[in-house]
Amino acid sequence: MIYVIYVFAVLFVALGGTMFYVFYRERHFGMFLMGMTYSMSGLLAMALPHWWPLVAGFVMAWMLKMLGLEMGPEEVAGAAPPPREEGGEAAGSRKSEVESRK
Repeated sequence: MIYVIYVFAVLFVALGGTMFYVFYRERHFGMFLMGMTYSMSGLLAMALPHWWPLVAGFVMAWMLKMLGLEMGPEEVAGAAPPPREEGGEAAGSRKSEVESRK
């Protein structure tokens, strides 16, 4: 059982490291807090070979997500998607069809 705890602890530390990298690239403070949460819970689980730091870190990370500190899809993509017209088509698609008919 101790090896399972160590594997999950290493995964939490790696997840925290990737969130620190995203914070370095995007300067999104929520990624910093979530990276700290995952990293500290993983390191605490390694220091104290118990399962509860992993569960506590996971719960705290979900609480941060519920507070809105996770990056949204438009922030990850870098820009908002194009506006949609009625019928679900992109705004520029009908305009190009009309121009091609002329």
